[in-house]
Amino acid sequence: MSPLLWTEEALLVATNGQLHGKIEPLSGVSIDTRTLEKGDLFVALEGESRDGHDFVRMAFEKGAGAALISHRRAAEFSDAGPVLAVPDVLDGLRHIGMAARARSSAKIVAVTGSVGKTSTKEALRTVLSEQAVTHASVASYNNHFGVPLTLARMPESARYGVFEIGMNHAGEIEPLTRMVKPHVALITTVEAVHLEFFSSIAAIADAKAEIFAGLLPQGVAVLNRDNPYFERLEASAQASPAGKASPAGKASPAGQIIGFGAHEKAEIRLLDLKLLPDGSDVVVDYFGRRLSYRIQSPGRHIALNSLGILGVAGALGADVDRVAAGLAHVRPPEGRGARLELGEAGHAITLLDESYNANPAAVRAALSILSATPVGAGGRRIAVLGDMRELGEQSAALHAGLAPDVVANGVDVVLACGPFMKALWDDIPPALRGAYAPDSATLEAALLDTVRPGDAVMIKGSFGSRMGLLVAALKGRFAKGNA
Repeated sequence: MSPLLWTEEALLVATNGQLHGKIEPLSGVSIDTRTLEKGDLFVALEGESRDGHDFVRMAFEKGAGAALISHRRAAEFSDAGPVLAVPDVLDGLRHIGMAARARSSAKIVAVTGSVGKTSTKEALRTVLSEQAVTHASVASYNNHFGVPLTLARMPESARYGVFEIGMNHAGEIEPLTRMVKPHVALITTVEAVHLEFFSSIAAIADAKAEIFAGLLPQGVAVLNRDNPYFERLEASAQASPAGKASPAGKASPAGQIIGFGAHEKAEIRLLDLKLLPDGSDVVVDYFGRRLSYRIQSPGRHIALNSLGILGVAGALGADVDRVAAGLAHVRPPEGRGARLELGEAGHAITLLDESYNANPAAVRAALSILSATPVGAGGRRIAVLGDMRELGEQSAALHAGLAPDVVANGVDVVLACGPFMKALWDDIPPALRGAYAPDSATLEAALLDTVRPGDAVMIKGSFGSRMGLLVAALKGRFAKGNA
């Protein structure tokens, strides 16, 4: 049975809501009846396409211990089960999240960045969990409801907390980091993403730097020293409450700004990197001490982010040597670099599932991983690419700009879909053109006709491109007995 998470009294204090019925101790918080567990508090969030109030009765049928609902809907559920009514459900969830943060003694890290947020968050969850009770965001719950929900789910027993914070627009990170109140803030990198909503990459850097607004006094900023916007981010960290309390360069870990990367001035510096098809061997200088370790995810960008993970771990007070060893246990999350061998021995394909999201930097990284992936006898390297969304006026140029990377990484066949990806399709050599379609569903037949045993296939696109459909199609085709 899950441990106690919320009592009736604690929820009333947190929300100042009106209680209808008696709430027994609750063991979880849920916003989705599909994953709700017995004893959860069901939060009836009102979204653009669905209203959680439509699922309140279903939540009680599945064993919810109580529901957080809107005042204006309270009369509808007087006979359904115990409900806590508040003026605004999302605001009520925020207050529950802030109450969880206030009672917690955990050391907290907040993670953001243009690329690698979720994989870095998951790696931190894995390595810190080997040392103490660790609470972390699930999936990509990094937005205006995901962050307070993750806070609301944090047990008092947690000794570490790992929170992913994302954004599409300026001003979105600051209120979330002020709720999380991290001891450590990590920015993986700043790249050309969400340009539809920003005037420049520098503006994206400023939006990412909002994470320092919630950094606690004596907090630590961990930054990519190789990124062109390091100095801009460093200045923002120095201007934050933590930076004002303890300027950068102090010898103690508290209040430091830690740089990681290959840069000669990085406090955590990459000394040697051996890229392998299924991982990397890494050697770093960690504040003057040499560390060697293995990671199970391929790619230079993943290896560099592992340096940031070491910086976070040290700043949180974890055993850095154990963290370095623990990185060998980390596997890429589904849709973010997971590597699958599909089919019977001798008739298998290698699938690189990068289907969850995409931007120019991430696509280039995925192409480099595809380049290093071995193929079977007669096999080819196939890149299946969907639209990169939210790139604004530069979209066509940024898509077409990937053509040299496709060629340089030795891709044999390109299958593309989406109106934006047409710019890349038109720019690659004709010999590489496998098939183009307006959307992923239409591309499916051509993909299944193209792929054959021995191939290595990388599938990548923004979430809205629905590239997961193609991953599922290949899994179905090359399931054992179907190859």
